[in-house]
Amino acid sequence: MTQSAAPQPSAAPEGMRAFFIVWFGQLVSLIGSGLTTFALGVWAYQRTGSVTLFAMITLAGTLPSILVSPFAGVYVDRWNRRRVLIASDFGSAILTLLVALLLWSDTLAIWHIWGIVAIRSVIRAFQLPAYTASVTMLIPKAQLTRANGMMQFGTAAAQIVAPLLAGVLMEIIFLQGIILIDVVTFVVAVVTLLVVSIPQPASKGGQKRSVLREASDGWQYITQRAGLLGMLIFFALVNFAYGLAQVLFTPLVLKFSTVAALGTIASAGGVGLLAGTLLLSTWGGPKPRIHGVLGFGVLFGFSFFLAGVQASTWLIGVASFVCMFCVPFINGCTQTIWQVKVPPEIQGRVFATRLMIAWSTAPLAYALAGPLSDGAFEPLLADGGALAGSVGALIGTGPGRGVGLLFVLIGLTVMATAVGGYLYRPLRTVEAQLPDAITDKPAAAAPAPAEPSKPEREPDVPAGEPAASAG
Repeated sequence: MTQSAAPQPSAAPEGMRAFFIVWFGQLVSLIGSGLTTFALGVWAYQRTGSVTLFAMITLAGTLPSILVSPFAGVYVDRWNRRRVLIASDFGSAILTLLVALLLWSDTLAIWHIWGIVAIRSVIRAFQLPAYTASVTMLIPKAQLTRANGMMQFGTAAAQIVAPLLAGVLMEIIFLQGIILIDVVTFVVAVVTLLVVSIPQPASKGGQKRSVLREASDGWQYITQRAGLLGMLIFFALVNFAYGLAQVLFTPLVLKFSTVAALGTIASAGGVGLLAGTLLLSTWGGPKPRIHGVLGFGVLFGFSFFLAGVQASTWLIGVASFVCMFCVPFINGCTQTIWQVKVPPEIQGRVFATRLMIAWSTAPLAYALAGPLSDGAFEPLLADGGALAGSVGALIGTGPGRGVGLLFVLIGLTVMATAVGGYLYRPLRTVEAQLPDAITDKPAAAAPAPAEPSKPEREPDVPAGEPAASAG
């Protein structure tokens, strides 16, 4: 009589299965963050009534990440990327809980939000490159565009569910309760990361170098490839325009309508993002992928133009749908180009540098949005303003019409930038000119090294979202 072997413990999920688990955790977390973001944004704007102060919150959430990104990318390549993701989610949960405590003690102020948002921005500088580089290690090259489309499903779900749900929950459990829900969703994200295995790129050895010298590797890799550099310049210009629109969207609506209408319009954008995500995930996007970046970039710009031409809730809702429908194609296609063209062992540095450059113009946009709106464009299109009899005859006058004119100009700028991208040959032919850096199989199959903190030898970086586009 033979004795059966003792059961062996099951291995941690890997590959596509691991991707789905991580993706689900991030989906839940994004919905929770969407609740808090929407609720805090309304809370801050209603208490200040100032576009400039509102814009400073957005600036605090972006500038630290830009400054830290090159150095964060070095450590993303040195450290175990799964542990970076776990630490990032844990740190964000602690900060969100701190907001809840300040609310409970009735001491939350705008400057608290600035500080907490700034710290979360630093955390994001580590989290985003680690997440993007991890997907490269899990998914075959042929599936990357679809996987990148799925990654944006969480953003779509957050934009559909969060604005509507936040409005209801604020009447029942108030802002404190919404923030606690957000903390729980971070816990879910951490648990999903604990049960998966994310391979590390193979170490190539070599002498240890300084963090500063390693940080420059990402910049050198990009500048030596005109197509990638052109794509970054394209996104830097688009993100400047998008940054203005991101800050001005809430005032654009609330100057003539209600918070409920703002939530409905935001949800319309979420539906558009969901529709675009589902189409990209099933179709896989256009080939070559650069057509998805530039072609949908033109339509993306048109949506801003449409939002500005009239103070109409339904028209802005349509524009919001079209705008966010384009985002998965712009971000998913550009993300795949970077993942395919950049070697996995330096993706942390390249992706971090890419984020830094692509978003480098956004802080300027955030800083200018308030003065442009409050000090220049709104007075121009006020009743009796300097442009009331000319431009005002086309798009209207009164509260919010100056912001509307800014949206018209933003749309024209984005459309012109996308057309210019087609005219620049190294960008238009970037996929044909650069060799692929990964094979059709997942980028690595080996488990994480025993010494995750040991540096790997240095030898890409997106679109973003807006959050729609990152670069």
